[in-house]
Amino acid sequence: MMKLLKKLLSILLATTGGLFVVYFWNLDQKLMGWLYKQVNTMFDRKPVDIKF
Repeated sequence: MMKLLKKLLSILLATTGGLFVVYFWNLDQKLMGWLYKQVNTMFDRKPVDIKF
């Protein structure tokens, strides 16, 4: 029983630590900003059908 409790506690602590690192350095917003730039460059290269 103690092995299971120790394993569960270590998994929870590792998860909490990982989430804290993501929150502290704002990594989710940095990833989304990079992804947004990549998607914009991909769609800017496509030819457009409608001319205004």
